[in-house]
Amino acid sequence: MRALVARDGTVGIVDAAEPEPGPGQVRIRVEAAAVNPVDLLTAAGTLADNGLMPHLETHALGWDVAGVVDRVGPGVTGVQPGERVIGLSDRLTDRFKAQADLVVLDETAVAPAPAGVAAPEASTLPLNALTAVQALDATGLAPGETLVVTGAAGGVGGYLVELAVARGIRVAGVAAPADEALVRDFGAEWFVPRGTDLAAAVRAVVPGGAHGLVDAAVVGLPALDAVRNGGAFVAVGAGLAPIPLRGIRVSTVFVRADAAQLGHVAKLAEAGRLSMRVAGTYPLEQAAEAHERLRKGGLRGRLVLLP
Repeated sequence: MRALVARDGTVGIVDAAEPEPGPGQVRIRVEAAAVNPVDLLTAAGTLADNGLMPHLETHALGWDVAGVVDRVGPGVTGVQPGERVIGLSDRLTDRFKAQADLVVLDETAVAPAPAGVAAPEASTLPLNALTAVQALDATGLAPGETLVVTGAAGGVGGYLVELAVARGIRVAGVAAPADEALVRDFGAEWFVPRGTDLAAAVRAVVPGGAHGLVDAAVVGLPALDAVRNGGAFVAVGAGLAPIPLRGIRVSTVFVRADAAQLGHVAKLAEAGRLSMRVAGTYPLEQAAEAHERLRKGGLRGRLVLLP
């Protein structure tokens, strides 16, 4: 099979033996694999430099997969060969990951794909939607409470707004001024233009500050003052959480594969309640071009590789 790896910062395809599923694992023939910012960090060696993974001769790429199960290992009962699924490859040290012809995942990392949704769109769900769900859970917010989402037009941020609104949480979305219509379409009650005084803008519409904030745009400490005393601040990314001043509960989300949560977001997508955005598709052999396009920024939606 073909698999995408990075060596010394350069992305390329290698030929490898087809992987076999072990106990509790499934093998997926990849139809689509989204490209995420974490792939750029992996390829550049940034994750290894920051101690999140060891320095390896090659670093495998790809977290998101949509495809068809073609083989299952002993003990697998939840999915069967021929079933369309989505999955999350969340282990950094796997020899090969989702940007490949085939990928083997634990059954606990896989869920049925949303019916009626094309593979490229479905492949945008696992990493970003699970990060959003787990970040939202970490805030502990109840219906009627208020949440600030930075990066509200992005992959994680867009899902955060939609998932929070679905729970009855009132949302203030922070994004570039040009993205106001998009963020409001996601369901945000208030819009805060990026680059303004975030805390002042939030407190102008939410007296006393918001009950919680999820920092999908990595604003960091300047965003903390938008949160009221005793509220919740959730950082998305290692080493990016501010000091927990004023009794604010500060935590960091490191996404994990969870079949039940993945099945939940797939059902929401199937019902049209999550906006799956594909900014463009590339064949696997043009993966380096896709990575370079993502590096340039300005996308609204994910680039997707098609093996």
